[in-house]
Amino acid sequence: MVKNTLISVISEEEKRGSVEFQVFRFTNKIRRLTSHLELHKKDYSSQRGLRKILGKRQRLLAYLAKKNRVRYKELIGLLSIRETKTR
Repeated sequence: MVKNTLISVISEEEKRGSVEFQVFRFTNKIRRLTSHLELHKKDYSSQRGLRKILGKRQRLLAYLAKKNRVRYKELIGLLSIRETKTR
């Protein structure tokens, strides 16, 4: 499973405060909230929380893309998320 391999890679190489680990945690929260919102469509508080987490992850990914493009590409490949749009 991708989750277990990524945790082991990040835990061994990086600290828990690293950008990669934070993006990983936000991605897990996003997936969990998305599945919750499929069942509870009118849960507006969770929708707001999801939008806030999406924004945080987007800002972290933009920072990582600016600082280290190779690590960014590797991370979005591991997490199977789309590349962020550039302005």
